[in-house]
Amino acid sequence: MLQQFNEKNRNIYVYLKDRLVKREDAKVSVFDSVVQGGDAVWEGLRVYNGRIFCLDKHLERLQNSAHALCFKDIPSNETITQAIFETLKANEMMDGVHIRLTLTRGEKITSGMDPRLNQYGCTLIVLAEWKPPVYPPSITLATSTQRRNNPMFLDSKIHHNNLLNNILAKIDANHAGADAGLMLDINGFVAEANGVNVFCIKDGVVMTPFADACLPGITRGLIIELCNENGIPCVEKNLSLVEFYTADEVFTTGTMGELTRVRAVDQRSIYNKSGIERLEELRGLFREKTKNFGTVIQ
Repeated sequence: MLQQFNEKNRNIYVYLKDRLVKREDAKVSVFDSVVQGGDAVWEGLRVYNGRIFCLDKHLERLQNSAHALCFKDIPSNETITQAIFETLKANEMMDGVHIRLTLTRGEKITSGMDPRLNQYGCTLIVLAEWKPPVYPPSITLATSTQRRNNPMFLDSKIHHNNLLNNILAKIDANHAGADAGLMLDINGFVAEANGVNVFCIKDGVVMTPFADACLPGITRGLIIELCNENGIPCVEKNLSLVEFYTADEVFTTGTMGELTRVRAVDQRSIYNKSGIERLEELRGLFREKTKNFGTVIQ
């Protein structure tokens, strides 16, 4: 699975710092913290039918991540929302759009690791692209040798731009001929895939790992809510690889790919032995949610 260039994105406008610029002019300084240390936080959002899906939840996580990293002069949610609106309107985007929202610690007065060198405030980047869900109808996973960070190291609840942990897992997947790398936690339980959360279903019960070493994803949380609202059994628990190998259904969740079926894990095909089709039920509930839930573009 490899994303392709979309010609529609050749002449898009990008919001950078405090203004819109053409794609070819969307550049940050070599003194920016995102260049020098991956020192930034980010969110991925989707636009459905003139609405930004779960915008409030994404902005809350962005603000929490920036606060945890002790950013200074963080722009308000109102400022960020207005920048998103301006970007979407400039590109005439109302549907089928993915937004990469990035907030860096900002530019430094000279190279160095010390955040006290950042004296210009944060750098805001709003990159909106024409991009439908990127995954095919089903994908394969391969377990990575790279363990997912837990709070002993770099807490995954900070949605930061230092993604080398995930990138190494994706490299493992590429070498294994799989679509994504499945990452374990420090104790050997399944955490998440390199860019998405993971779920497995057994006898109609939906299960997902605790959000200890994995990112508590927005789509992940929405699926748990939909299960609770619709009487679908759902639990968070420690899950081993064997429980994924022998599950009736396995799927991933994330803004980029929504809900994606996993057809094999470590070359073990996933067979539905119960006959209960939970994934299609959840997909239907999710699609209904996208029709009328979100912030109207203004």
